[in-house]
Amino acid sequence: MLKNIFGSLSKDIGIDLGTSNSIFYVKDKGIVINEPSIVAINTRSDQLVAVGVDAKKMMGKTPPHISVVGPIVNGVISDFEVSEKLIKHCIEKIHRGSFTIAPRPRTIVSIPLDITEVERKAVQDAITNAGAREVHLIDEPVATAIGARLNLQDSYGRMVVEIGGGNTSIAVISLSGIVSYNSLKTAGHEFDSAIQDYIRENFNITIGSKSAEEIKIKIGSVVASDEAHEMKVKGRNMLTGLPKEFEITDEQIREAIKRPVGVIVDAVRTTVENAPAELIGDLYESGILLSGGGALLKGFDSLISKELQMPVHVVDDPLTTVVRGTGILLDDSNLLREVESIGSMVLSS
Repeated sequence: MLKNIFGSLSKDIGIDLGTSNSIFYVKDKGIVINEPSIVAINTRSDQLVAVGVDAKKMMGKTPPHISVVGPIVNGVISDFEVSEKLIKHCIEKIHRGSFTIAPRPRTIVSIPLDITEVERKAVQDAITNAGAREVHLIDEPVATAIGARLNLQDSYGRMVVEIGGGNTSIAVISLSGIVSYNSLKTAGHEFDSAIQDYIRENFNITIGSKSAEEIKIKIGSVVASDEAHEMKVKGRNMLTGLPKEFEITDEQIREAIKRPVGVIVDAVRTTVENAPAELIGDLYESGILLSGGGALLKGFDSLISKELQMPVHVVDDPLTTVVRGTGILLDDSNLLREVESIGSMVLSS
């Protein structure tokens, strides 16, 4: 009975806890929160100072008693207490203005492939402690496919490549399940680190991760285009310790990220090679669905297509495909039962 009361007063929520961004989807409303997975905490009082964009602006600029933390690393919870604060803040924000005093929502949460039982339990416990009455887990590639409106329930093979901030998930899906897969830590943040390393080694200048990400977004590409692009960047001269402005080109960025891009392409190739022979024809016909922030890197789809001789399609709005998949599952309990990752939990009341 208590569960029914909680259900009538609380909102069902789909959650994508990403390394870069945390996105919350509310049933019948759509995406209501899409913020960087960053939290600023006052270490003296243990209180939240800022969350999301506001916290990201504070990075590298805080006094000693303000700690800016990214509690999600490689798609899994690395700081349990801070993650719980982040999730609770978002759940309370979603229910702000409603008549719910203590929100107890039903939640569907995407998780990376190859997550350990300890990491899985950390996700469940953090979301439960933040107020959820139900926690259903769904593998990221499956959520991506559902968010892209693919029919997973037939015996036709489909392939999904989700390139997030902290991890890349690659999966061949048929009959609502994952047939073959690959999971690696090489992803968007690895591109940022590669850009930082390249600039340090070739320009004797250090830049922050925020600057590297900005470069990647503005002029990053994996194949040459007809028009050259360049960008002015400010950093610290390693020889003098003073600020310095310099220019970097898209060609140099392609060279910087060449290795991590190659790692992902090789992993996609390996996953195709390991897929059952009966599904190869389906994959060749349907192609590869590319999603996540990495899908926005210019030319990534054409590079994979050229290397594997297969069609590659970038999903519409690749940054939100996973959470849209969880949102669809909020309305389809039968499909949820079919694709739900083992180990989800429902609290007794």
